[in-house]
Amino acid sequence: MNENELRHLLTAIGAGDLSVDEGLERLRTLPFEDAGVALIDHHRELRQGVPEVVLGESKSAEQILAIVQRMAQRGGNVLVTRLSGDKAQPLCAIYPQGDYDPEGRTFVLTQKPVPCTGRGKIVVVCAGTSDIPVAREAAVTARAFGNEVEEIVDVGVAGIHRLFARMEALRKAAVVIVVAGMEGALPSVVGGLVSVPVIAVPTSVGYGAAFGGVAALLGMLNSCAGGVTVVNIDNGFGAAFAATRINRRGA
Repeated sequence: MNENELRHLLTAIGAGDLSVDEGLERLRTLPFEDAGVALIDHHRELRQGVPEVVLGESKSAEQILAIVQRMAQRGGNVLVTRLSGDKAQPLCAIYPQGDYDPEGRTFVLTQKPVPCTGRGKIVVVCAGTSDIPVAREAAVTARAFGNEVEEIVDVGVAGIHRLFARMEALRKAAVVIVVAGMEGALPSVVGGLVSVPVIAVPTSVGYGAAFGGVAALLGMLNSCAGGVTVVNIDNGFGAAFAATRINRRGA
């Protein structure tokens, strides 16, 4: 339940269109619901502006399905991240209207329109094709949270002219998410070219001395460009959540 839905509910009770008992029944599972395998936080959209998101990693297909079914019963939209193809199959069978993205490993069930709450566009930039899974997770999450999103792919520093060819899109962005592995240099370059917030996402892409993304993480934390914020390794979801808060109207 979001703020608008709660306002409508209270207004209906106040106007006598809905009885107090009916209102109590609708609020009975707030702030959370015991689904057996999880305590679903139905109050999160009221507190944070976006509903609870299901992390599919390390959960069984049965657990994910049970949680999604409970959330879907309330008529809201559902986002599942880090969802492998085998775990996605039961969801896609029951909810064929859902959208599974095998690259980003995300599943989105849209049951009601997603209002655009962003002041401007979030641009998601990735350095190389190998960074696309994390970039896609960020893009799908940002769209699910009510943002207009543009994706720019394969513009790493090894061929910096490719980035310069997309400068118009970068300059029009309200927030830029930059996803890169290896030495993680791209966010510093982008941070030196734009005047808007830049959120850097290190990925675990790289050879041995990349240490599973630690080299990119440290490089981004030590960025010489001012105003670059860094999230954890491979955390496209976290970057999109932060970008949503920055981009939200009235923030």
